[in-house]
Amino acid sequence: MQQFIQLAHGFRSREAASFFAQMEDQSQRLREAVEGITLRELEWQAAPGMNTIGMLLAHLAVAEVLWAQVALLDMAEADTKPVLGIARADDGMPIAADGKHPAVLEGRTLAEYEVFLARARLCYRDAALKLTDADMDREVSVSRPGGKRTFNIRWAMYHVLEHFAGHFGQVLLLRHLYRAA
Repeated sequence: MQQFIQLAHGFRSREAASFFAQMEDQSQRLREAVEGITLRELEWQAAPGMNTIGMLLAHLAVAEVLWAQVALLDMAEADTKPVLGIARADDGMPIAADGKHPAVLEGRTLAEYEVFLARARLCYRDAALKLTDADMDREVSVSRPGGKRTFNIRWAMYHVLEHFAGHFGQVLLLRHLYRAA
């Protein structure tokens, strides 16, 4: 068995092309893992205060747009609504200890989540296409509660990948728990 990651085409930076290709691989794996998922399973919670698969899919899209805007595009303020049609808080995360599946996501099908993810990826791709190898070392500072956070573009792209993979793992676990319940 041979497995390869091919660099994405059209990028100015080989490194950005590599990160993007890895994101595409993870996305393909996620699509395969959720193929045929039902609305009931998308909204199922193992217990109040726990994420649903729908929340995780929406969160993946929201986070990808946020990082594209704030880090790759160096925008002062991120706004997911024009890109996704949902706001940053609409993914329901972080969820309260007794929280339920967010009302704004109720009744959303897998096809709708796939649209969120596709729109987010297009936003991320458009931002990453512009990066040069020199940009990978560019530092970005973001003010957050508790202080300022500084990172370079390389770390931001790495973080988007690790974030995606971590939540993909949660999706797999929730599918397993749902089947066991």
